[in-house]
Amino acid sequence: MVKRKAFEPNDYGRVCDFLIELNRDGREHINWNWARFEWMYEHPMFDKSLLSRIGLWIDDGKVVGVAIYDMFLGEASVLALPGYSALYPEILEYAYRSLGDDQGLRVAVPEGNERETRAVLDAGYRETEQTETVMAIDLGAPLPDAKKEGMEFVHLDPIDDYGELAWMFWQGFDHGSDREECERENQDKGNPRVHYDPRLAVTVRWEGKYVGHCSLWYDAKTDYAYVEPVCVIPDYRGKGVAKAMIYEALNRARSLGAKKAYVISDMAFYGKLGFREAARYTFYQKKARV
Repeated sequence: MVKRKAFEPNDYGRVCDFLIELNRDGREHINWNWARFEWMYEHPMFDKSLLSRIGLWIDDGKVVGVAIYDMFLGEASVLALPGYSALYPEILEYAYRSLGDDQGLRVAVPEGNERETRAVLDAGYRETEQTETVMAIDLGAPLPDAKKEGMEFVHLDPIDDYGELAWMFWQGFDHGSDREECERENQDKGNPRVHYDPRLAVTVRWEGKYVGHCSLWYDAKTDYAYVEPVCVIPDYRGKGVAKAMIYEALNRARSLGAKKAYVISDMAFYGKLGFREAARYTFYQKKARV
């Protein structure tokens, strides 16, 4: 008998296993893979005070359905394993009641999934202009070495070297060039992630500076890697830094067994690297009750 429970921190591994199984055969929900969950779970912006609002549907000790917010309330993913699709309307209703904000709730639905589309429309959701795209690259053959003269591939530890990583992310994600402000905003040390693999975290040092970073996430239970995050500081954009470090990280993932890699993006830049659209999602919104 399937029962619902609130998420607790000791459910973390079961949710990862659920997301691995969800995307084992079909990749319709590859936008919500285990690695996205792991990246988000320890992200500084993720509000852990709301964890108990995540709903889990359990069958004989196994997670078979999930309603989870994305960073904040107001946007959620509603997911059920194949064979448990009948739970979808129940999970959707729970998400609306528990994960919405004062504007209501938005959920992402795979384009072409008639069952989920019908369910959200029947529940009073309406299509929005917001979309999400996942791109993929095949790793059947090694990617070319794009390293430029003078570039070094180094590893910055997310705990021991947190200050340097935070400063690179601060610049790379266009927060400005004031290091003191960066340090004020990043006083906490980084949080360790359960499946972090230092081999798949590539930082580029060039001309004596840390100028770019790419991390991949891979689990041997799957055949794919997930790209998150990628950044290059402004003065070094357009010089081949991103291509060099992404190809390096992808080749490392390939050596570990990854056959594909996914990134949540529709940027033309990834198309130039060989990524192609793999899935697309439309967001539907149900307004808050007044």
